[in-house]
Amino acid sequence: MARNRFIALEQLNNRTAVKIDNRDGRDSDLFGINVFDKIKMRQYLSREAYLAVVDAIDEGVVIERKLADQIASGMKAWALERGATHYTHWFHPLNGATAEKHDSFLHLNPDGVVLESFDGGMLVQQEPDASSFPSGGIRNTFEARGYTAWDPTSPAFISNNTLCIPTIFVSYTGEALDHKTPLLKALTTIDKAAVDICQLFDKNVTKVISTLGWEQEYFLVDEALYNVRPDLMMCDRTLMGHESAKGQQLDDHYFGSIPERVTSYMKDFELECYKLGIPVKTRHNEVAPNQYECAPIFEEANLAVDHNQLLMSTMKRIAHKHKFVVIMHEKPYKGINGSGKHNNWSLMTNTGVNLLSPGKNPKSNMQFLIFLVCSIKAVHDYADLFRAAIVSPGNEHRLGADEAPPVIMSVFLGRYLSSMLDEIEEKVSEKKMSPDEKTELKLNVGKIPEIMMDNTDRNRTSPFAFTGNRFEFRAAGSSSNCGSSMTILNTAVAKILIDFKKMVDQLIETGVKKDEAIFQVIRKYIIDSKKIRFEGNGYGEEWIKEAEERGLTNVKNCVDAVKAFVDKDIVNLFNEMDVLSERELAARYEIHNEIYVKKLQIEARVLGDLAINHIIPTAINYQNILINNVRGLKDVVDEELFNDLAEVQLESITKISRHIKAIRRNVSDMVSKRKLANKLTDEIDKAQAYSNDVRPCLESVRYDIDKLELIVDDEMWPLPKYRELLFVK
Repeated sequence: MARNRFIALEQLNNRTAVKIDNRDGRDSDLFGINVFDKIKMRQYLSREAYLAVVDAIDEGVVIERKLADQIASGMKAWALERGATHYTHWFHPLNGATAEKHDSFLHLNPDGVVLESFDGGMLVQQEPDASSFPSGGIRNTFEARGYTAWDPTSPAFISNNTLCIPTIFVSYTGEALDHKTPLLKALTTIDKAAVDICQLFDKNVTKVISTLGWEQEYFLVDEALYNVRPDLMMCDRTLMGHESAKGQQLDDHYFGSIPERVTSYMKDFELECYKLGIPVKTRHNEVAPNQYECAPIFEEANLAVDHNQLLMSTMKRIAHKHKFVVIMHEKPYKGINGSGKHNNWSLMTNTGVNLLSPGKNPKSNMQFLIFLVCSIKAVHDYADLFRAAIVSPGNEHRLGADEAPPVIMSVFLGRYLSSMLDEIEEKVSEKKMSPDEKTELKLNVGKIPEIMMDNTDRNRTSPFAFTGNRFEFRAAGSSSNCGSSMTILNTAVAKILIDFKKMVDQLIETGVKKDEAIFQVIRKYIIDSKKIRFEGNGYGEEWIKEAEERGLTNVKNCVDAVKAFVDKDIVNLFNEMDVLSERELAARYEIHNEIYVKKLQIEARVLGDLAINHIIPTAINYQNILINNVRGLKDVVDEELFNDLAEVQLESITKISRHIKAIRRNVSDMVSKRKLANKLTDEIDKAQAYSNDVRPCLESVRYDIDKLELIVDDEMWPLPKYRELLFVK
């Protein structure tokens, strides 16, 4: 292993930037060439078929079978011209990855003639084997049947000579086995709820879409070094490794000059993204060494979720050509910042209005205030659900440290908007407002665009921050599927918007004027959700104490956090919004726990193997060298001088023995606790045992290994060290 490490380091030193950039023109000329978008549809489809797809996208109209055949024929013709040989239904199962089963276009006729075939039935629905995907008890292992169904709102694309058709994935009984199915339902729900509110102000608004702009953080590591770190290969994170003397202390990596080799990689994966219609716009160094970020232009939420999943797989594929590996784990290295995925969310009307952007007059600003306050109340009322949306085994290592938002859900607005809400709370009473009070309030509301011009603060310690014309759900992990966060966010806000409209209508029915009724409900929501608003430092210990006094929950471990999925109020929410059934929520709860157990099982096994079979033998070999050195000294120097000269060696020999003993003891303890946990038949109890008993053992074993790393001869240490992994030139 030590020899492999130095071979890997030699390969790293010989690395140069790979030149495989194949741009033939401007990026705009390449954008979307591998996407069957509306422009391609006009070229390859009849007018009737094209309009059917447009109606399916805009209005949710079901496409007739004969038109599906026409669409499939046109899609096949385009795909073959682009060099595609296969097609697949591309979906997002609940394991966090994407899935695809490739079928060739080739078809053998009874007369022996071979031709390319792809009809409406192949386009609209397929029946992949569902037996090995997480189901949370929705289907039995022997029941393999599951269905994928075409999602026309997300365009087909070509990747690796395969026509990929975005689809939902459901069980034989129609229950969701993926992230996309509930997301589409949530987007439909918030569309209707938001339109009903907008109709109070503008009858021309007939559709509202949820928009998403994600920010993807990730690490790069040289492929040669990655291949001699079994923990990185199997766990996506280092289970051992002493901190490098230089990490991120100097803040010299953040927004710094991007290394040439990394820039070459970025150019190539961006080029592939452009071809796939992914509008990647931003790239920069992040805070930690060898950490980077990319971000796109905002898109409709469903398409943005698909694009993020596609981007992650594209990044990994292109990285291989540059002898890199992309690490999406939320905390791959101890002692430096981990990676998140910020979800920037807003709502846009068909008239071009961003509902979370202040307008130019009191009327439009009143509409803005409704959506602002309802979003705040959604986080307040369903804080535990928001937390459940972003917790994971990886994110558990990151959240709450001085690098990511705490698991205490709170909303940051900035002092200007916060003061405005306080003023509304103070001035609006439940009794009828006087004309002067109403005029003064409207004038102040009209000033929002003016004060917002200077309100550019961003609170990076807040899990849910308002950033001028959108909310930024900052707490999600870098490896997560955005669909989970977007489903929960849009469902919760839709529920609050629906309740808001009902309350306003009830007041109007009692004779209260519309504007006054709106202000009264806004005031009520401001008061009801005030405790979730926090403008300070979310990293401080003071906030933890204050949050507890406010009655805000602070659930720090993943296993307890995901219990929100089976909470009675959450079940009622999703049932009422028709997004997820009680059975589907229970399945997701079970899957979260199952994944948690399996990931910790893998980590514990890998760490135990490395500790016993690699680290301890290395330490013993080095200890033997020291022992032989001590014996040699004793043979050539007198006893008095020997005690002085051998002091360091003897001390190291003792320390090594103590660390070896501790490692053996802690590994044995970890194995015993893992065996006890594995005997539990209930998946929830097993997850709790792994969280409470097994997880702490990983740190106990690591402690002594990291101490040995500082003692053992560098040339003998078997694994690449942090100083080698983190600094790619």
